[in-house]
Amino acid sequence: MTMKSADYQYAPKEGFVLTQFLTVADVKRSADFYLRILGGKVIRSGEPTIIQIANSGLVLNLGGGPTDDKPTISLHTPENPNEFSSFMNIRVADIQTSYEDWRKKGAEFLTEPKNHALEIRCYMRDPDGYIIEIGQTTGGLKDIKD
Repeated sequence: MTMKSADYQYAPKEGFVLTQFLTVADVKRSADFYLRILGGKVIRSGEPTIIQIANSGLVLNLGGGPTDDKPTISLHTPENPNEFSSFMNIRVADIQTSYEDWRKKGAEFLTEPKNHALEIRCYMRDPDGYIIEIGQTTGGLKDIKD
């Protein structure tokens, strides 16, 4: 099923939606980045802030210690900007246009888009140092239709 941006609901009436949570140092600063660079709509402001971006959701909140439902887990922003175990991946129709547009809006990219076997890709950082892959598929994948 293809979901349109207008179909996104943070609290779905059935099934589920996939939403990414990021621990950030400053919720307003991070929200400004994601709204300014990627567009979207604020679903909830404050702590946490929830933003709809395209057909997905992004939750931005401060870190903190364990809670009753995660009794041994603490949340914090990245400690080493060169080590990650996961990252956001954005697929675009035209990477050069997205790269130029987002760079003009203030996004900091690690490199310009690079051509790889099945895609052209590059990475940008958000204000807390998280990396975001921007990619344009060039082959090897067929369009999936409903």
